[in-house]
Amino acid sequence: MAARCRDLVAQSGRTAAAALRDQGLAHLPDPVGRRIAGYLPLADEIDPRPLLARLQALGALLFLPCVEKKNAALVFRRWKPGDPLRRGICGNWEPASEAPADRPEWVFVPLRAFDRRGRRLGRGGGYYDRTLAQLRPAGCRVIGLAFAAQEVDAVPVTAHDIRVDAVLTERGLIPAVRD
Repeated sequence: MAARCRDLVAQSGRTAAAALRDQGLAHLPDPVGRRIAGYLPLADEIDPRPLLARLQALGALLFLPCVEKKNAALVFRRWKPGDPLRRGICGNWEPASEAPADRPEWVFVPLRAFDRRGRRLGRGGGYYDRTLAQLRPAGCRVIGLAFAAQEVDAVPVTAHDIRVDAVLTERGLIPAVRD
């Protein structure tokens, strides 16, 4: 019984990842030559890897976040599917420190919850807030990635929270409504 449940959850995750890819390709601007930062998913996060692989095949330059110092902004290092990874200081998988770093034009942010105003809940470390505060003035587009079921009526916010421009789910793109 438990193995059957695990199989159903895994199948559901693969289906959502493929649907996220398809929705992203249908709703996002042309990725050719764009610097796009993604992430490698934790167990409860929607998997962006099929979308990232397709964007890379269409000509995007991909980056992954690296935690180089605790409680500091993230550094985005160049990556493509199949590149070797190492464990970062927070335990996440990252490109090697020799991989070129750059500022992305788009950042895909993993979400735990979101609302229609672009407010979001992450893991609580503040890494994306610190990073996005630096990237936003340069025109970086911030797109949250989540399962549609993670939408809530209202996410509580603090003064330092950075909103997303839109949320992409397996059901479509939800542009943030601004106050």
